[in-house]
Amino acid sequence: MEITALCTVMASIRVVPNRSQFFMYESFSLSCGERGNWPEWTLKRNTTQHINKECLAKTKALNCTIIVSYPSDSGVYWCESKAGECRDAVNITVSREGAILESPALPVMEGHDVTLRCKYNRTFSPPADFYKDGRFIGNSSTGNLSIPKVSKSDEGLYSCHVSAGGQSPGSWLAVREARLPHVPLSYVLLPVAGVCIFMATMVLLCLWKSHKGESDPADVSYTDVIIPQDVKLKPDRGLESRGTFYSTLNLAGAT
Repeated sequence: MEITALCTVMASIRVVPNRSQFFMYESFSLSCGERGNWPEWTLKRNTTQHINKECLAKTKALNCTIIVSYPSDSGVYWCESKAGECRDAVNITVSREGAILESPALPVMEGHDVTLRCKYNRTFSPPADFYKDGRFIGNSSTGNLSIPKVSKSDEGLYSCHVSAGGQSPGSWLAVREARLPHVPLSYVLLPVAGVCIFMATMVLLCLWKSHKGESDPADVSYTDVIIPQDVKLKPDRGLESRGTFYSTLNLAGAT
């Protein structure tokens, strides 16, 4: 039976140990957020016996601890705030016997290595066949399947099959994309604009200096003009050699 959680916003939850399948009588714990923030969240569950009920805390560090698990503890667990916000719902399966697949209950970051382990009767790891979304993907003599540097294409429903113990329940492997931190656009544009302004200023300064250094041929430098202070005019030697000539002018009608 598939059980779903009734919540509006998804985030993260913590499961110890980090796997979604357990054998009966094994213990596991679930927590909401950081240790200092646990009172702000309530861990709830949807199981065959508890529908949308709170999973009471056993300690202050962990919101919910199942000391001795039973198949009736199988279901969906999630953290919910008073505002109705929820954190990643995890599906926990508790089996009486047979085979189980140990896989991460929480999403795995893209690029990390993942190992799936097929176990039979609690501790024994026999040779097993592995399936993804119902299709055979390989086998292992040790019962372990390694997936190096997982990507979104590795996301899916995995299970294992042991000849002596049958098929394990399915376990969903979620892969979270590795995203770059968000950088405001202004943090990128401002440095680029500053560099452009600086370069434009330097170009204009170089052009101004180059223009200033050129001399105009039509311009006359006053340092090139010499005006003599003592100028002596040479007398006309021709005039000095000539004597003074006087003449008599007779006017008509004079007496």
